[in-house]
This record gives sequence, C-alpha cells and structure tokens, in this order.
Amino acid sequence: MLSPEELARLNAYPALEVRHISKRFAKDDDAGALGQLWRRARGLPRRPRRMVHAVQDVSLTIQRREILGVLGSNGSGKSTLIRVISTLLIPDEGEARVFGHDVVREERAVQRLINRVSVEAAFFRKLSPMENLLYSARLYGLPMRQARTQIQDLLARLGIKADRINRPLEHMSRGMQQKVAIARAFLSAPILLLLDEPTTGLDPRSKQDVQTFVRELRDTHDATILLTTHDMDEADALCDRIAIIDGGRIVAEDTPEGLKRAVGERLGLDRPATLTEAFMAFTGRDWEADEPEGDDEDDE
Repeated sequence: MLSPEELARLNAYPALEVRHISKRFAKDDDAGALGQLWRRARGLPRRPRRMVHAVQDVSLTIQRREILGVLGSNGSGKSTLIRVISTLLIPDEGEARVFGHDVVREERAVQRLINRVSVEAAFFRKLSPMENLLYSARLYGLPMRQARTQIQDLLARLGIKADRINRPLEHMSRGMQQKVAIARAFLSAPILLLLDEPTTGLDPRSKQDVQTFVRELRDTHDATILLTTHDMDEADALCDRIAIIDGGRIVAEDTPEGLKRAVGERLGLDRPATLTEAFMAFTGRDWEADEPEGDDEDDE
C-alpha cells in the first residue's frame, strides 16, 4: 500500500503518458514452420525476416481516475501497447510513464503501481479461488488474515458465492475464472489497472458483474483504468474517453459522445452515429476484420 505522502506526490503527474511509442517485430515470410521445413528439405536458404510494426507512433495521456478505452480490430496492436505499458515489452521508440515513472528505466517502481488482467489468465487450476488468491497475496507481501478477509469481500462483490470460493478452479466456468483474475489484480491495490479484453467470451451476467466492479474501482477506490474491449456497448457505457487504434496507429480519440456526434455529422445522419458506425468510419473496416500483426502473441 502507498503512503499518503507517496499518493500526494503521484497526484502531481498524469496516471499515464505515452509519447510516440513504436514497437516492431520480425516476421517470417515463409508460411510458418511447415514452409521453413519445406525450404530446408530442398536446400533452399531461409528467406530474410521482415520487420512489421505492431504499434506506430502512439501517444496517449490518461488522467487520474479516468477510464480510457482502446478499441481496435483483431491484431490492431492493442495488446502490444498494453504489454509495453506493463513493462513486459521494451518499446523501440518513444517512452511511457506511469505517474511520472519511466516504464523502462524505472520498471520496479511502475510495477508497484499497476496490475494487468489479460484475456487468458494463468492459474493453478487444481486449487480453489481462495488458494490461488492467498498465494498471490503472499507474493504481494500482504498479511494472511487481512488478505483472507479482502479476498472474500472482492469475490462477493464480483458475484462469486461463498460456497464456490473453495472449489477447484478447473470446475468453474471461464466467466468465474476471469472474475478471479480481476480480484487477483486488485489485491495489490493498483492505482493504474490495465484490463486487456477482460470480458471477452463471458456470459451476459458475468459481463455485467465485471462492468459494475470496474465502475466501483474508479468511483470508490480512485483507480485509473485502461481498457481494451471488443464490446461496443461496454466501451460506450464504461469509458470517459475512447481511442481507436488501426494498423498500430491512433486514428481517433474523443469521448464516446464526441466520436458518435462527429461521425453522424460526417455521414449526414439526423442522429448521432452508433459507436460501431464510428469505428467503421474511422478505420474503414468491419469490427471483426483481422489485420496483419507482427507480434504472433498479439492475437487479440
């Protein structure tokens, strides 16, 4: 937990500043591993690898207690951007600062202030939610008695009933497992929470529980949230501002209402556009269309 003095110092900075971040990955032109084996079997030289931009010259600023949504089609660079901010990738150009701390030069300081939830959270699946979260609490250095009470409260607020807390995770739905992942992320009381597609694949009730909890984190715990999502209704309901990313670049940024109003006027509509219409207008592509992506792991 941060002291009042530390929090006062952090308040002098934006929660997140991203300045001209770019990230490239080497990509084989051969058709995957089979293509490479085919060329090797015939004594042909391996084709030179080409560099592909996953993120190109991205700049963003998030203020304290703001929820910023990043919308983009599959492979647009959303997860690469999240990984740079969370210190998992080093940018090729530019810089990112979390409450004034550089994510490359001050990695440990940044890690104390953030936590991240991804689409596929890793757990000990033979263990229960309580056992998994107590293990994480020990890693965070939390007192066990305090942690146990905090875990029960977090899981209850996320809609997980008390009789399920001690069941093995492998017997729980993906929605339940994702709720546990969000509870784990908040155990360390991060003041910047990175949510990378947190509700993808969840049933409507689980999605609603998670969205309610996200609002609560901002409204009652002063958390700042960076959210990537495929759910237009979710982005519209949760986000103070939205940045649309296409081909690794930010192509539009405004409030949800501002984006919809601008596109409605551009299209000559007698109403604001929907957020889906705004996305298509700024990117020129359908929501589910895939883009080439340099990072094979950035399979958003």
